[in-house]
Amino acid sequence: MVELKRTRLSVRREQALLLGVMLPADKHRATKPLAELASLARTAGARVVGEVVQQLKRFHPSTWIGRGKAQEVHDRAKSLDADVVICDGDLSPAQVRNLEKITDTKVVDRSELILDIFATHARTKQARLQVELAQLEYTYPRLARMWTHLSRYEGGIGTRGPGEMQLETDRRLVQRRIRDLKRELGRIDARRQREVKSRGECFKVGIVGYTNAGKSTLMNALTDAGVRVEDQLFATLDTKTRRWDLGDHGEALLSDTVGFIRHLPHHLVASFKATLEEATLADLLLHIVDISRADAIEQADAVMEVLEEIGCRDKRILAVFNKVDAADDETALHILSERFRNGVTVSALKKQGLDRLTEAVVAELQRDFAELVVTFPSSDGRLAAFLFEKGDVLERDDQDTVTQMRVKLHRRFLADLSEHDGVEVRVSDGKEEPRAERY
Repeated sequence: MVELKRTRLSVRREQALLLGVMLPADKHRATKPLAELASLARTAGARVVGEVVQQLKRFHPSTWIGRGKAQEVHDRAKSLDADVVICDGDLSPAQVRNLEKITDTKVVDRSELILDIFATHARTKQARLQVELAQLEYTYPRLARMWTHLSRYEGGIGTRGPGEMQLETDRRLVQRRIRDLKRELGRIDARRQREVKSRGECFKVGIVGYTNAGKSTLMNALTDAGVRVEDQLFATLDTKTRRWDLGDHGEALLSDTVGFIRHLPHHLVASFKATLEEATLADLLLHIVDISRADAIEQADAVMEVLEEIGCRDKRILAVFNKVDAADDETALHILSERFRNGVTVSALKKQGLDRLTEAVVAELQRDFAELVVTFPSSDGRLAAFLFEKGDVLERDDQDTVTQMRVKLHRRFLADLSEHDGVEVRVSDGKEEPRAERY
């Protein structure tokens, strides 16, 4: 029986020295360039004891920062009694190894830090499997540095021998575990796809946004969902779906998703494909923006980048400017309001602006419906029953051989009308409705 055993990739309860690089393109972050990294480090359980930032034209290929600055980091780490240096970027295995040699301190990059937080917050089986997959795919090229001894064997041909032989064995074990995880996540995704189909014709709304923007708070305010809310990054890793009462307009299915972040690791996006796919399946996305933050514009841009990466850039998106009650400067709000002209301002915590948000969502929902005049043979009882079941029949006129109905119908059902003989369809203002198969 093979037992996987790896060293803890955690910075919990450790004293951390933060390290950042300012490139020419990062001037907009000049005020507090490592503020987000500090929040991530604290969320992981570390105590931030200092910061070092170097301005460079490009990253150093072997050490990420300049060698002189690396020696300065060594001195700062020793004077501050730092246990770990956390870098605000994704480093190659060689860069981490070289930095550790110069600084004589453990080095953790941004991806490893985020993975550690995800591992701490994963609560469901799916989330734990997704995190483990992301960790293994991150760790695989770093085995020589990060893993000690993955397996204990009773013996056997090909399993004895230290050093490189053991490392090669470890690599095979990791590859096997990655395959097993992908297979299990595939099964979970198949079940989830069946669940999505079982949701039927309900209007699906997905909540997306930067981590800690208030997504779970908004979901609780709209649905009394009881979703866990914490003032920390990545408190929610699992998708929650609840019914949202839209009054006279029926209901929608509202889904919360994992928060996005600047430079979200690509392998993390791939591992959380099933969770993030909730956004791709939604009819409408609510993009929650914490408008009280000084970097609200940058956070909104980061979310749009991730949406593009998962194939949602062209989705219908309704911007929700949250925490408006805590916003001191309205500059970001004005800029984002120009960019997202259909935006709605709310305070999810104080439940302000929720009626306006509901009205905006209902307006989007109504765009999916057409008010039609459908004329068909009176003998076609099946079509009449279909229109009553799937639509909202506003008027009915029964004549000798034909029946005429004015009905509000979702556009997804237009194709069904074309399956019936002798049917004439036009919008209620008299214009001919395009044939259903065009939709």
